[in-house]
Amino acid sequence: MAQTKDNTARSAAETVEAEVAAGLLVLQQENESLRSELEDLRVLYEATIEHGEAVEDQLADQSARLQDLSKKLAKYLSPQVYQSIFEGRQDAKIAATRKKLTVFFSDIADFTETADRLESEELTGILNEYLTEMSNIALKHGATIDKYVGDAILIFFGDPESRGVTEDALACVRMAIEMQERMKQLQEVWRRAGISKPMKCRMGIHTDYCTVGNFGSEDRLDYTIIGRGVNTASRLESLSTPGSILISFETWSQVKDHIKCAENGEVTVKGIAYPVSTYEVIGLKDAVSDQRLLELSAATQQLSDLVHGLPDQISPEVRDTLRQSLQTALDRLTSD
Repeated sequence: MAQTKDNTARSAAETVEAEVAAGLLVLQQENESLRSELEDLRVLYEATIEHGEAVEDQLADQSARLQDLSKKLAKYLSPQVYQSIFEGRQDAKIAATRKKLTVFFSDIADFTETADRLESEELTGILNEYLTEMSNIALKHGATIDKYVGDAILIFFGDPESRGVTEDALACVRMAIEMQERMKQLQEVWRRAGISKPMKCRMGIHTDYCTVGNFGSEDRLDYTIIGRGVNTASRLESLSTPGSILISFETWSQVKDHIKCAENGEVTVKGIAYPVSTYEVIGLKDAVSDQRLLELSAATQQLSDLVHGLPDQISPEVRDTLRQSLQTALDRLTSD
């Protein structure tokens, strides 16, 4: 009886021991499985990090390339046009609108003759210097540079950004005045470089409605302007004297309160039935007034010296000449 109980107890203990051993074996197997999965996850994580770093480096490289490419493309577009396209304000598709613009044309008088005297390398350097200087001034005043055609420049104000017709016209004329001043400085530079005949610019400005937008084909577009206003500005430029700025009545009416001009008669323009009244720009009114004050002060002193130094007897001929000169001076003062 006792022997049977011992056998039963021993059998139960062995069963429990076997079950515990089996449970431990299962736990060990599960633990090894988890370790294997964790190792796989670690390897996958490290691979993901490496791939992410590679992708990040690739994106940074592509971004740098894109930025470099956009800078290169920007050189072929006016800053306003480039900005409007990249900001999504303008689509690269064939489209155009009519706007009132102020159009500017310029070229170098007798440039062909000057070009014939220079080697191609010298000519290229001078032309690029001229275009760079004029472009810097244009951009400073907010102009849209349309194109360069040899030594000629086509610029307009009023699109894609506008400050109003009057301000656009005023900015254009002020730009032209600054360009002519800069040309005087460049003439000295070029003279020292060996160009005996100083190069001078002719400039024409007109304010009118033009068609502005993208013209061309589906594959290639040109952002430019067309219309009567462009032809008129070109005609004014060709009629201006070297070193001067010729503007139309339409432009003069916008800037007359700030710009001193002299009437220059009427001209005919192909495609326009009526003659176009023109004005030659003298300068900014403030600057002109200051110069006139200096001239008036000097003339007053000379007149005072003349009066106190007059001899007692003056011949009729001298008297008439003096009277005419004084009358002319009075007329000029009255006209101012």
